[in-house]
Amino acid sequence: MKLLRTIRLDPSDTVVFPRAAEPGEWAVPGGFVFLDVDPATLSGKERVAFRSGFLGIATLGWSTLAQIVDASEPDRVAAVECLAQQLVARFDAPDLAAARPAAEEELAFTASLTDHGPGTLIAMQRSLVDGEIRETFRTLRPRDRPGPFSPFTFLEVEGEDEGETVDIAALAKDKSNVPGAPS
Repeated sequence: MKLLRTIRLDPSDTVVFPRAAEPGEWAVPGGFVFLDVDPATLSGKERVAFRSGFLGIATLGWSTLAQIVDASEPDRVAAVECLAQQLVARFDAPDLAAARPAAEEELAFTASLTDHGPGTLIAMQRSLVDGEIRETFRTLRPRDRPGPFSPFTFLEVEGEDEGETVDIAALAKDKSNVPGAPS
């Protein structure tokens, strides 16, 4: 069985998201976080999380990329339990008995994204289309041989919607968003 873990290739996640996931957390797409939110009202870091964030289930932080990894049944069970606990604590699920089926469903969907080999990276783009949240995924894997400029090759691309431009330099200048920086 395979699941997704968050991965951080550079520090940009700590700048562009309201909270960055820790590297190596079990990850899910996390679109459910935005079910009761009008994406048109989001701005800044929250909008970036909506548009391109995988949810780390331990911290409820966001990651631009997730990595396909081998997982055991105890790993899957632990991930389901962690997500179920978060659904109760942070998303108003009435109790663990009610939260577990939702967590199971989210992890099953996540597992459906892992048809490629371990180590493959997954990127996501989330948008609102006709009033519904739509997620498209891109898979990337290391190139078989080194080449100029890009260490990864796109294997599959679903949907080529226009992307949003994020000014990382401007976000970095806002010291209140940088962990450990003076306010």
